[in-house]
Amino acid sequence: MQNMPSKSAILKAMSGEPFKEAAADGFILGGFIWRHALPDPQRAVVIINAATSVRCRHYGRFAAYLFANGFDVITYDYRGIGESRSASIKGLDASWTDWGALDFEAMLKRAQRQFPGQPIDVVGHSFGGCAAGLGESGRVIRRLVTVGAQFAYWRDYAPEQRWRMFGKWHLLMPLLTLLCGYFPGKRLGWLEDTPSGVVRDWSKPAARYEQRPSGRALLEKTGALPFANVGAQTLAISISDDPYGTIAAIERLLGYFSNAQKTHLRIAPQDIGEQQVGHFAFFRSAYQATLWPIALTWLQTGALAPDTPGRQVPRS
Repeated sequence: MQNMPSKSAILKAMSGEPFKEAAADGFILGGFIWRHALPDPQRAVVIINAATSVRCRHYGRFAAYLFANGFDVITYDYRGIGESRSASIKGLDASWTDWGALDFEAMLKRAQRQFPGQPIDVVGHSFGGCAAGLGESGRVIRRLVTVGAQFAYWRDYAPEQRWRMFGKWHLLMPLLTLLCGYFPGKRLGWLEDTPSGVVRDWSKPAARYEQRPSGRALLEKTGALPFANVGAQTLAISISDDPYGTIAAIERLLGYFSNAQKTHLRIAPQDIGEQQVGHFAFFRSAYQATLWPIALTWLQTGALAPDTPGRQVPRS
C-alpha cells in the first residue's frame, strides 16, 4: 500500500476552490476543485461522481487525500443537489440520465479544457458509477473506480432487507414525490431533496437501465446507450454488508461497460478489521488507512496491490 500523507497535509488541502460550470443545456452546476500550481501532463485529474442525492461535500476529505497524493480533483453536485441547487426543486424534472449525460459530461469537458493533456480518471459512488457510463465523452476516461455502483434494481437488493427497501424506495418515495412535486428526503433525514425525474428512474422496478424512463428516452434519441464508449481500466469495489451493492447488482451495471477492462473486488468488513461498513462509509476519513489506498493504488497504477484485502469476483 502507499504511504499515507500526514494529517496536517490532508487538513491543509481540505478546502477545494468553488466553481460554476454550465452544462450543455445551460443549467449551472456547482462544485469544488483541487488544483496543483503547475500543470503536469503526467498528473491525472480525478472527477468524483456522487451517489444519488448525496452532496459532493461528503467526498471532500477523500478528494483532499487524492490531492495530497498528487492528483488534481473535481467534485460537483448534480442539478438540484447541494451546490447545484438554486431554490426550490419543485418542478425540476431532472433525471438520472440528465445527471450523467449532461452534468457528468460537463465535468469531462471541463477537465479536458482546464487540464489539457492530463489523463482523466473517475471515481463513482453508487449511481455515480452508472453516471460514469452516460457521458458522451466517456472514451477519455483512463481509469475508473466505482464503489457500490448499481442502478437500484430491487431484486438485487440484499435478501434480508429487500422488502423493506422496496417499500421505502419504490412505494413510499414515489408517493411522497407525487404529493410534493419532489422527494423531501432532507426533511426525512434520508437523502438530500431529490428531483422527480430521478425518483421515477430509481423507483421503476425494471432490470435494465434502458427500461427506466430516462434511459428509454436516451435510447430512443441516440439509438444506443453510451456505456460502450468507456474503455477504462475499471475497478468495481463492493462491500459485503452493502444492501444495495450485492454481487448481482454490481455485475448488472458492469455488464454495460462492454469495452472496459473490468475487475470486481469484493471486501468484507472483517477483511479490514471492522464489524460493518455498508453503503456510505467508504468515503469517511475513518477508512483512510484501510480502504482509500485501494482506490489510490488503482488510480496510480491500474492494478491492485499484492496485499489488497478482499477477493476478486470471477468474471464470466
